[in-house]
Amino acid sequence: EVQLVESGGGLVQPGGSLRLSCVASGFPFGDNAMAWVRQAPGKGLEQVSVIDGDGGSTTYPDSVKGRFTISRDNAKNTVYLQMTSLKPEDTAVYYCNVEFRALGDYWGQGTQVTVSS
Repeated sequence: EVQLVESGGGLVQPGGSLRLSCVASGFPFGDNAMAWVRQAPGKGLEQVSVIDGDGGSTTYPDSVKGRFTISRDNAKNTVYLQMTSLKPEDTAVYYCNVEFRALGDYWGQGTQVTVSS
C-alpha cells in the first residue's frame, strides 16, 4: 500500500523558514519522481516543486523559485521541502505527491503552513 506522510507545517512569520518532510512507503521510492503541491484557501492546486528519482533534477514555478528547495534522501524514503523567505501568499495546505503511470496519483494527508504576523 502506497503511503505518504507529511510533517513540519506550522505558523511562521513573514520572512521565516520551515522544512517540510514526507516519508513514503509501499513503492520503490528511488525509482520515482516526487512533488510538493499546495492548495491555498479558495484556490486550486499548485505544484511548487518536483524532484526526479535520484535527486539530480528539480523544477520550481516562478512563484517559489529561489526561496524553496526540494531534496530527497532515498535511504530514508523521505522527500523534503525547505522553504525560506516565506510570504503570506505561501499560506496553504502542502501535499506530497507521487504519480505512477499505471496507477495514477497518490497524495499524503497534507500539512498546513500559515504565514502570518
